[in-house]
Amino acid sequence: MATVNEIREAQRKSWDAFAHGWKKHDTFMMHKLKPVGDALLEAAKLQDGYNVLDVATGTGEPGITAAALVGKGAVIGTDLSQEMVAIALEHARRKGVMNYTAEVADATKLPFADAAFDAVICRFGVMFFPDPAAAVQEMVRVAKPGRAVALSAWALPQKNPWVTVIGGIVNKALNIEPPAADAPQVFRFADSGKLAGLLKGAGLKQVSLTEQEGITAFGSPEQYWEIMTEIAAPIAMALRSAYEDKVAEIREAVIRAAQQYAKNGRLEFPYSAWIVSGIK
Repeated sequence: MATVNEIREAQRKSWDAFAHGWKKHDTFMMHKLKPVGDALLEAAKLQDGYNVLDVATGTGEPGITAAALVGKGAVIGTDLSQEMVAIALEHARRKGVMNYTAEVADATKLPFADAAFDAVICRFGVMFFPDPAAAVQEMVRVAKPGRAVALSAWALPQKNPWVTVIGGIVNKALNIEPPAADAPQVFRFADSGKLAGLLKGAGLKQVSLTEQEGITAFGSPEQYWEIMTEIAAPIAMALRSAYEDKVAEIREAVIRAAQQYAKNGRLEFPYSAWIVSGIK
């Protein structure tokens, strides 16, 4: 069994390797994730002048949006991947957002003083942390008393077919066993009680959980295949080990299966995510 450090290093290499895919499809992905990001920022109770930490900032959101909301305050994004941090900084510069910066950091060893931030946010990072309890404890440590820590995670698999359609076909075709329920993976905190318990276990009070639902629209089944195989590391890595003919067979199966979500000249996949927050 891999150690926490081994998992973390493998994740760092994976996110670095697939950063180019996230950069390529950033406009699409940030539009897709914006409703969850907006709900997360609302749960964080941001105010003008707040200093905010965005853990697992990825390509910069929702931290860059938060920077616009806090005015004279500032936002620091952290991510395990140097490549992702570079993209986040580039996006902030291009948008003229001067009060956002980003740096490489391990979520379980944040390089900040106790009670340094007025709010801590983390969009879709907690599911992948090798030690999520330790990471949330760190978020709580760096938050000021009376301030909010807010996270999001994907909800039940059956409510997120944008993942399960391609994932199920790839896993079945390549005889890949699904990951253990508590392993770093997309649906690790699909159980809302497990997610809320994580915050309560870190000592947060007034823990609140809401469900954010919506639609993810792809222009075509071909676009769905292209994006998912270029940003979803587990899927892309699995396909790399398959023969070209097998990949073509899987692609055809995914495109056929995706057609059931065709509507209004595009694919409309429902999604569901949890927004959970608590007060230190």
